[in-house]
Amino acid sequence: MGAALMWSFWARPAHEPADGIENAAAAGAPLVDITIPDQLGENATVGETIFNAQCADCHGVNAVGREGLAPPLVHIIYEPSHHADEAFQRAVSAGVQQHHWPFGNMPPVSGLTRGDVAMVVAYIRELQEANGIN
Repeated sequence: MGAALMWSFWARPAHEPADGIENAAAAGAPLVDITIPDQLGENATVGETIFNAQCADCHGVNAVGREGLAPPLVHIIYEPSHHADEAFQRAVSAGVQQHHWPFGNMPPVSGLTRGDVAMVVAYIRELQEANGIN
């Protein structure tokens, strides 16, 4: 992610609309632009399907976040050294209290097994890697 994008993302107060767009119009808009890998591994491909069914409504298609709803998971904050795979497991099973972002608490996500979440994490990690987040 370019320095300018990072700066604009972090410098903009949470209550201020992006690029001068009205808050109502920006609601749900992607929060970051990312590079999509040419090909996903087998586990990540399964994870993408699960993500699209269970996570994309809030975190956006390709985990780019959604204005006013949820953060991008393709972001340096979620790099493996800061949010290990187990953090995603816990977030899904128990929910998460708001701490990095101004979106409110994330509720638990029902109906996903640890194996399902592991596949979703494989997908997120491949997206992150394609965007220089290791």
